[in-house]
Amino acid sequence: MSQSGIPSFNEANSAEMVAQRLLKAKAGPLPRFLATVVDHLHQIVRETRPTAADWRQAIAFLTEIGHASDDKRQEWVLLSDLLGVTALVEEINSRRPNGATPNTGRGPFYRADAPRLALGADISLDGIGKPLTVTGRVTDLDGLPIAGATVETWQANAQGFYENQQPDLQPEFNLRGVFTTDKDGCFNYRTVKPAGYGVPDDGPVGQMLGQLNYPLSRPSHIHFLIRADNFETLTTQVFERGDPRLDEDALFGVKPELVGDFKCTAGKGGESWSLDFGFVMVMARKGSRAA
Repeated sequence: MSQSGIPSFNEANSAEMVAQRLLKAKAGPLPRFLATVVDHLHQIVRETRPTAADWRQAIAFLTEIGHASDDKRQEWVLLSDLLGVTALVEEINSRRPNGATPNTGRGPFYRADAPRLALGADISLDGIGKPLTVTGRVTDLDGLPIAGATVETWQANAQGFYENQQPDLQPEFNLRGVFTTDKDGCFNYRTVKPAGYGVPDDGPVGQMLGQLNYPLSRPSHIHFLIRADNFETLTTQVFERGDPRLDEDALFGVKPELVGDFKCTAGKGGESWSLDFGFVMVMARKGSRAA
């Protein structure tokens, strides 16, 4: 305490002083959340004891992340994904009973404006890759079909790139589509077999973690976001069984329940592939994320 009676900011009370200011606000849970963040951040600083130059370098890194983010690329989401934070938030907020399909993160390449298409449509607008037919069924925990569910899907191409990574090389909305399940809870569409890929390493996040030899690869997979009235929204991915990167998914998304069989059929026209997968949704509870 200073002679004037005003508390003096020091190493021992730094987080407490900031928290006291934050907690004076009457703005819901945000002040308490920020106070907890500050407490941990100050603890990290006390433990690692960075120099002023070190801290400026850290701020410069965060600034680079902001500069690299725009409406088509979210470097902050990528950082959250690669550090396992996105996966942890999903685990905390989407605990489901046995038999329900687990949630995963959306990833940084989701677009909310994909076109709505008829069942059976081809979402490969450039036709580059090995043909893949996807069929799926959406049910509840009792195995009853969920008709009229909205199924959004998006994926990388045969070279491992999403459409919004290559706006000059792929048609807009390539390998994206929105479908509606039929009376039996089924949907189907045509696409091409996706490739696994390395997560973007041309931005500040990938460059920093790459220098640490951090795993930056993802196994082959397809994204799905499924909504239905009175059910919790399901955001998930289906991974290719046998992909050698399953054990080191950079985004920590692989779960045994999400591994699917991509089956190959050889014909006169070459290889064609198929994937059939069932999705099990949970009824919305009070306070949960309903569609």
